[in-house]
Amino acid sequence: MRLVVAGSPAAAVPTLRRLAASDHEIAAVLTRPPTPQGRKRVLTPTPVAQVAAELGLPVIEAVRVDDDVTAQIAALDADLGVIVAYGALLRRPALDAPRNGWVNLHFSDLPAYRGAAPVQRAVMAGDTRTAATVFRLVEDLDAGPVYASEPFAIDPEATAGEVLTAMAESGAEVVARVVDGIADGSAQAHEQVGTPTTAPKTTLEDGRIDFTAPAATVHARVRGVTPEPGAFAHLGDLRVKLLRVARLSEGSAVPAPAPGALVLDGGTLLVGTGDDPLRLVTVQPAGKTAMDAAAWARGLGALDGKVLA
Repeated sequence: MRLVVAGSPAAAVPTLRRLAASDHEIAAVLTRPPTPQGRKRVLTPTPVAQVAAELGLPVIEAVRVDDDVTAQIAALDADLGVIVAYGALLRRPALDAPRNGWVNLHFSDLPAYRGAAPVQRAVMAGDTRTAATVFRLVEDLDAGPVYASEPFAIDPEATAGEVLTAMAESGAEVVARVVDGIADGSAQAHEQVGTPTTAPKTTLEDGRIDFTAPAATVHARVRGVTPEPGAFAHLGDLRVKLLRVARLSEGSAVPAPAPGALVLDGGTLLVGTGDDPLRLVTVQPAGKTAMDAAAWARGLGALDGKVLA
């Protein structure tokens, strides 16, 4: 089949590479325009655009799919559109431009976590399982009938970024199977079953850590907002990013500091929560690079009265 593939971030790259290596033809890649990146704000193409250029594929760059972009897609004479985290909604007649419409790879077990941040919200909620789902794109958000859904176990220590990276690889294989099925006529889509939930885009405020919550809640929140928007707390006026925290093994005999209080236990930095303490593994104080949390704490001197809030 002749395909148009839409996507922007790194999570869409495995699907692009997998389809480029298949027997199908990619007529063009739709992605968002370059954006300023890094401290020097260098204008940088999306990861998908960079890989498309590497593969020698035509690229359409657009913030939104307006009439002009829709006409470009229609002119491709594509059999099917494949979309993974493009970053903008498609409306009719763009949805109808490819002969067989569009399929979308979504990183949740639909209808759970419809929206922009399904992995982040699932990890933040402490979920242990999710799924990579391929469905037919419709105008309603993530509401189309499902072709395939592949279960995925969430590592209890993994960050949302790590989960998404792993799911992007396994999800690419699900997409490839669905595309093959649509090509040979064997793919069947079924309406979603269950009560929908939503996964709105995370905000900076989602990264603010409340240490009065139970340890499981704090741990899940830090993992869920890593790497974006990032977990943080304040030590006095100093903003500290919390890059990695860990649960202690069951039955550990360690001090139980007050919520947010810091305690060095041997070579381990503990922080209090609403119940059990957590281990701070990696932190990044404002203006500095990421560092071992215990080493950072030793540089603070006496920890009495030092509280993350």
